[in-house]
Amino acid sequence: MSRWLRCFPPRPDAVVRLVCVPGAGCSASMFHGWSRELPDQVEVCAVQPPGRGARLREEPLTRMEPYADGLAAAVAADPGPPVVVLGHSLGALIAFETAARLARDPATTPLALVVAAHRAPARGNAGFAGHRLPEAEVLAVATGLGGPAAGGLAEPAVRRTAIRSLRADFELDHHYRYRHPAPLPVPITVYGGDADPAVPPADLEGWRAHTGGAFRTRVFPGGHFVQDGPARAGLFADLSALLLDHVRPLRSTR
Repeated sequence: MSRWLRCFPPRPDAVVRLVCVPGAGCSASMFHGWSRELPDQVEVCAVQPPGRGARLREEPLTRMEPYADGLAAAVAADPGPPVVVLGHSLGALIAFETAARLARDPATTPLALVVAAHRAPARGNAGFAGHRLPEAEVLAVATGLGGPAAGGLAEPAVRRTAIRSLRADFELDHHYRYRHPAPLPVPITVYGGDADPAVPPADLEGWRAHTGGAFRTRVFPGGHFVQDGPARAGLFADLSALLLDHVRPLRSTR
């Protein structure tokens, strides 16, 4: 397994691999408990970006191209079951760009793209330049969305690492530009929270323009981290059914 991916846990008999891309400032550990919420046929492989977790000594990436290029190459090179790419918040943009690269080859085209808590790629980030904010405001943005509580960042080393990761991701988001001439040949599902302060439900519909296949949105009670709120069980039930529905036609042809 590549240094890009951590599976929680590896499941050699899985019929589908869910590649999960974390949002701004987050690491692979964000998805550590997801295997318990999903069927045994699903292998959850979380993305570990440079500059955090086991890759802490590496420089964080501040541009989309090396991030999506590196991740797509790692996913394509790793043998395993068919892939669904999922991204939360900023991870939704990275997941989209990764899926676009994988879709250049029919052999690596994902079964689907699942995104949550981010506006459509063509909409941009509304000029947000969070990487230029003072430290306290960088952290305030994250905690305001339901990210790490201030108490968990009291240790100076932890605080420095968090700010470093957030600044890098905010800079990546700020410089991102959508440059795709055609929609993805991949179905897209979009999740959102009805009380998300950053991405209201009306903004989720914009993703429809980015797929030439099936499109669906599901809005659940909750905020930006809707998967950790009161709708957790319902969201994972929907995701479980979605994943198995995508692999069922493949299995029936074998």
